[in-house]
Amino acid sequence: MIHVGIDWAEDHHDALVMNDHGEVLARTRIADGLDGVGRLHALIADHAEAAEQVAVGIETDRGLLVTALVAAGYQVFAVNPKAVDRYRDRHAVSGAKSDRGDAKVLADMVRTDRHNHRQVAGDSDLADAVKVTARAHQNLIWTRQRQINQLRSSLREYYPGALAAFGTDLAHPDAIAVLTKAPTPDLGRRLSTAQIRSSLRRGGRQRHLDTRAAAIRDTLHAPQLAAPPLVADAYGDTTTALVGVIAALSAQINRLETALADRFEQHPDADIYRSLPGLGDVLGARVLGEFGDDPDRYADAKARRNYTGSSPLTRQSGNRRTVLARFIRNRRLGDAVTWWAFCSLTSSPAARAFYDRHRANGDTHSKALRALSNRWVGILHGCLRHHTPYDEHTAWKHQTNNHALAA
Repeated sequence: MIHVGIDWAEDHHDALVMNDHGEVLARTRIADGLDGVGRLHALIADHAEAAEQVAVGIETDRGLLVTALVAAGYQVFAVNPKAVDRYRDRHAVSGAKSDRGDAKVLADMVRTDRHNHRQVAGDSDLADAVKVTARAHQNLIWTRQRQINQLRSSLREYYPGALAAFGTDLAHPDAIAVLTKAPTPDLGRRLSTAQIRSSLRRGGRQRHLDTRAAAIRDTLHAPQLAAPPLVADAYGDTTTALVGVIAALSAQINRLETALADRFEQHPDADIYRSLPGLGDVLGARVLGEFGDDPDRYADAKARRNYTGSSPLTRQSGNRRTVLARFIRNRRLGDAVTWWAFCSLTSSPAARAFYDRHRANGDTHSKALRALSNRWVGILHGCLRHHTPYDEHTAWKHQTNNHALAA
């Protein structure tokens, strides 16, 4: 075997080639791009007869470089940077660090410890596409929420009537339409019911136009504390800008949501994901994208749960034993399965009963949801392994029988 360590950077990569005995065969620094990857392949070919004989250690599992390494047929291991730090400390206590040194550490890791690390998953292109779209969709939602928080903070300083009229849902088309037309309290007091009604219609509202327009008019016309006119006008410019950004983000979120649903629908496992209570197109696509679809990626349900972060972490030393929540995890996946567990409470009687039992035993809402999400991940693993849709009776039969016996 030939062992390659690559210290990944944005514009260049330090690479080191090592044999089974730990002898350094070659070192190089390559540029990021086609020429650099070509040089790396040529360097490896000088010491390996076949791609299967090459094990590569790198600190990332995505990007064009990783894609090129996997496509070449190498065994590629994405090593967590924290693991690299711990491994470096095994061999040097000085604290010295360099890119060349990290390349050697990574080569050593895949030479001696690659059985303790997971090879980069062989997910399908469609699963990768779902993941990319789902993450972009979620990123835009987070970005929009930050803009909404800024808008709410700004309105609190000079326009309390708008907050009273629209509450916390400042991304709603009603709020966007009215604030676009009246970004200051003075302009809001000048709006008539007909003008507000026209704005709401342009924003997309079709029902209860008169009732909603009258309620907004009454709120905006009600007495409220006022900022000095010049200050209010300055805040009005800020509101106009933020409202425009939020409207644009909402349009792009809707566009990405449509694209995400279309890609998710094409995946052969989509029906299995949607059969599970609490999973729709968006949440199901997020879960699929983060888990991937490589059938050999997770050895068992426990491995899938550990990756999610829903399984508890046990620390034991002598007579002392502590069970903690797992914080080293895929946070996007953890967020998705938590929402999945929450949404399943209204669509799965068995999930609701499971949650209620944990709450009755003294668990907090978060802890009970974490236990439920852990259960759902195990059920999903079974459905995917057997290629069968979810069945409530089959999924919860064992637990229901145990509960009946205990009662």
